[in-house]
Amino acid sequence: MRVTTMFAAAAGLALSGNSAVVAQAQSPKFPTNSALDSLVTKQMADAGIMGLGAAVIVNRQVVWMKGYGFADWQRTRPFTPNTIMNVGSIARPFTGVAMMRAVQEGKLSLDEDINTYLPFRVVNPHRPNERITLRHLATHTSGITDRWEVYAGTYHYGGDSPEPLGRFLEQYFAPDGKHYSRDNFLDAKPGALREYSNIGAGLAGYIVERAFGEPLNLYTRKHIFTPLRMTRTGWFLSEVDLANHSTLFVSQNGMTIPIPLYGITTYPDGGIRTSVADLATFFLALLNGGEYQGTRILDAGKAAEMQRFQFSDANRPENYPAADGNSGLFWRTKYNGTRVGHGGNDPGLQADMLSDTAKEVGVILVQNTSLSGPDQRAYVAIFDALWKYAESLRPGGK
Repeated sequence: MRVTTMFAAAAGLALSGNSAVVAQAQSPKFPTNSALDSLVTKQMADAGIMGLGAAVIVNRQVVWMKGYGFADWQRTRPFTPNTIMNVGSIARPFTGVAMMRAVQEGKLSLDEDINTYLPFRVVNPHRPNERITLRHLATHTSGITDRWEVYAGTYHYGGDSPEPLGRFLEQYFAPDGKHYSRDNFLDAKPGALREYSNIGAGLAGYIVERAFGEPLNLYTRKHIFTPLRMTRTGWFLSEVDLANHSTLFVSQNGMTIPIPLYGITTYPDGGIRTSVADLATFFLALLNGGEYQGTRILDAGKAAEMQRFQFSDANRPENYPAADGNSGLFWRTKYNGTRVGHGGNDPGLQADMLSDTAKEVGVILVQNTSLSGPDQRAYVAIFDALWKYAESLRPGGK
């Protein structure tokens, strides 16, 4: 029997009792929508998606949240909004908040040469006289590139990465480092081109660590996770409840295959592990100017600067036309500029945390299965259905 066939039968059994509520939410129940349930479970079965969770936000409140399918290969653990899993590059807004907290405390400047803050120098050999700034790193315009043959080695399957972040970065950027190459940089001055850089984001996280004098995972726990009561969030496998951590899967050729959990050396770029419920709390704090239910994690002005569109006609990267959207600081547009937030893709997962530009509606979608080829359409169909549901719940909505 095909895995997707077995899953189709099992997924239907998971619907009735698989909703969950954020601990701080006022209402114990969310509205149901049988048409949405049917669409989600059909798309999951067709594409071999093992489990997913989602939240719908209207007027900066969670109005619906639910899990579907399973968090383990044996199908004994339903996937709920409290299930923990890594969410890929959605880690970057967390790094962004920590960075902006350092800016508001005067420990960092967005427009200073990053070499001011580093124990080793980062110099583009193609443009040695041009300085790279945190603003460049946070908008992916630094000129730093990811050499895949090196970056692939930062994934450590079976556990957390044993390699310290700073050591890897020094080996990548110092001219005598084992990973150094002129190909680690574009032949362009900072700001001229936009190229998505995981290692650049990891470097920003390391600069934040040095500014505060402690690892990013510890700082964010004290100043973001704990104040917001995000009890199911951490950066490392060693920091979260593994009994509640989802297995990750790859769906291909009609089979849904489990893969080992993994850690990432450059963890500030994609190492966060969280739940849909916790992620909704964090997202709402950002959409509300850095504050959630009386708890402030970032000054309103710095939250606004993080989310402000950084590109204009005068300073837009040459390869990023206005039709493609815009960028905040570890905050970006998707869907041709109509939605803002961040997404994440990694082996065994896909996730999005997006709102409209007016911050009136939003959707969080996290799934524990990575897709390829035509199956990717299932994720898009589910996200679009959730978005339409969000719009229908907005006052005066469709």
